[in-house]
Amino acid sequence: MKLLPLFAAGAAAWLDQQPLSSSSSVTTGSTAYRSSLLDLHRNLISTSSLSGTEGNVGNWLVSYLEEHNYHTLRQALPARNNTDGAGRFNVIAWPVGADPKTSASVLDNLPPLLVTSHIDVVPPHIPYSIDDGDISSKTVIHGRGSVDAKGSVAAQITAVEVLREEGLVNAGDLVLLFVVGEEDSGDGMKAFSAALQEKTSREFESAIFGEPTENKLACGHKGILGCQVTATGRAGHSGYPWLGKSANDALMRGLVAVLDAAAAGELGATPVYGNTTVNVGLLQGGVAANVIPASASATLAIRVAHAPQLDGHEFVRAQLEKTLAGIDADALAVECSHGYGIVECACDVDGFDTITVNYGTDVPNLAGNHTRYLYGPGDILVAHSDHEALTVGDLETAVEGYKALIKHALGL
Repeated sequence: MKLLPLFAAGAAAWLDQQPLSSSSSVTTGSTAYRSSLLDLHRNLISTSSLSGTEGNVGNWLVSYLEEHNYHTLRQALPARNNTDGAGRFNVIAWPVGADPKTSASVLDNLPPLLVTSHIDVVPPHIPYSIDDGDISSKTVIHGRGSVDAKGSVAAQITAVEVLREEGLVNAGDLVLLFVVGEEDSGDGMKAFSAALQEKTSREFESAIFGEPTENKLACGHKGILGCQVTATGRAGHSGYPWLGKSANDALMRGLVAVLDAAAAGELGATPVYGNTTVNVGLLQGGVAANVIPASASATLAIRVAHAPQLDGHEFVRAQLEKTLAGIDADALAVECSHGYGIVECACDVDGFDTITVNYGTDVPNLAGNHTRYLYGPGDILVAHSDHEALTVGDLETAVEGYKALIKHALGL
């Protein structure tokens, strides 16, 4: 499918920007951009954007960016039983400049740097809240997406704005991309990548991806592989188990063997990323307690600690098949979806502590030979939880971090 014709420039205002609550005030001595940063962060969180229903926050963001002197494009994505009435789309934006060429599609004049994060969040929507009283760097902000990844979105936009005000970033230097669908399929970034490859043979020189990394520069993250293990048995009366064959028994023995193999490092391991890990996320089997089950299945999410990115997951798949065959080759079978191995990112930048992470990102969904940076505010251990939160200081540190990464990527 050709996606570029679905781009449409411009947007009407969707929601008026809301100020911070009257019970909070910005303290003296704060960063010059604190108020605008917190207003932006609040509005992003307050606008619900569960994966598949990102249209409202996309409309608000387009309006905000246009008011701040950006050209914008919307890249439409297929609806998923959308209920917000606004469609869903990636938001693409780049600074307005004096050169008329800057008003043309950014994909026709590809800049050297992409700055990107995602605007979808996991359910359920959790309203925005901020600690009462004067705001300091220790003030805590709560709400769905406060960390993953609207904290990154707000900090990235603010960092670019500060650099523009300082005259260090101009039209033609970078493009902002805020994608949908990262949390469950990556369809937003995949669509952008496909459209880019269809449009031009050029590539970005660098891309900065926003995700919660505790404001440390990530050297990479584990890969992923999704698999379903099925077990086939023979039904019968539970009082005479020797007359049938329990699919549940076979499945349980197979899964225990897989978990043991992962713990032993037999599914891939590195000193940096540790062992490949296996989560048995869903189990199904049998029809009644007094019936020998004829079929059973398990759905696995595997975090791959094996390189390279292109096919490191294939090693894990082969080891998984070997392990299950060693338990019961006749009863057990496995089918796996597309995956990838360890994803490496650049992390040799002065002034940054480093980290590796176990979660997946959109980094592998953007094709190309660009240098990849992964960075953002907040702790992944509170993301997706009912206590997702970060501090004002986390956000401000992220702004400075993104400024440093943008300058580094542009050679400033």
